[in-house]
Amino acid sequence: MLKAIPTVILLLLLYWYFRAMLFGPLEKVLKQRDELTEGARKSAEASLAAAEQKSREFEKKLNEARAEVYREQEETRRKWLEDQAAQVDATRKASEQAVHAAKQQIEAEAAAARDTLAATTAALADEIATTILGRKTGGRA
Repeated sequence: MLKAIPTVILLLLLYWYFRAMLFGPLEKVLKQRDELTEGARKSAEASLAAAEQKSREFEKKLNEARAEVYREQEETRRKWLEDQAAQVDATRKASEQAVHAAKQQIEAEAAAARDTLAATTAALADEIATTILGRKTGGRA
């Protein structure tokens, strides 16, 4: 048992030596590595969160830009439809005026034709009567 005491003392000294010289710095290095790894992980998570936030902002701005483009297209379409309706109304009014003017002209021509017909009817009737009566009288004499 006396022979075991120097071995135990040597083992205890070796344990403290390894603890001070190997395990202590090793634990310190492992702790620093864990801190650096955790810091890098947190930094990566922060970068990912920032990238997601920027992505959401980009999508929001893109949707706003699309909405603005659609609004402008709708406004342009509405103006075009209004212009087209105005042109149709103007054309309709012009054609109604042309039809009205043509009806008045036709009515005026019909009235003039009636007047001419009425004036020539009496003269023709007299001429026909004279011709017919002249033949009857001319044939008896």
